[in-house]
Amino acid sequence: MVPSTSSASLSVEPARPEDFDRIASVTVETYVGGGLASPGYAAELADVAGRADRAELLVVRDEDGRLVGSVALVLQGDFGEVTESEDDAGVRMLVVDPAAQGRGIGTTLMTACIDRARAAGKRRVVLSTGSRMTAAQRLYERLGFVRLPERDWTPVPGIDLKVYALAL
Repeated sequence: MVPSTSSASLSVEPARPEDFDRIASVTVETYVGGGLASPGYAAELADVAGRADRAELLVVRDEDGRLVGSVALVLQGDFGEVTESEDDAGVRMLVVDPAAQGRGIGTTLMTACIDRARAAGKRRVVLSTGSRMTAAQRLYERLGFVRLPERDWTPVPGIDLKVYALAL
């Protein structure tokens, strides 16, 4: 198990099963409620146990211990969808509670993913993001991710995803 990491008053740690309902709620609220994903995607967004079976789920807790963000880090297997080789780590479903946005939680989660991918011997972190997720795209670019437009994809009609990668 990878130990937790901290940034100021935020702490990153592996998710526990008792966190799954809160992760599901925040993820659906942020993606569907925020107009970033269609209601048809809500069941997959809420399937936290399914993600936990295929990825390392990380959470951020605030100074009061409340879960305010989550991300799935894919270090092996095909849940990353945009990974091309065993040298790639994938990032899925980064989410920050809308009430806690603007506090560096997304940066803290992504930095933890990068650090864990590097520690696992990965050479690259790859992710896809919706075209409407402009705040996330700005975060990825600030962290050094670059666009791979040749890898953009459409999982279902009307949903166009942009691919980003960071060489480690």
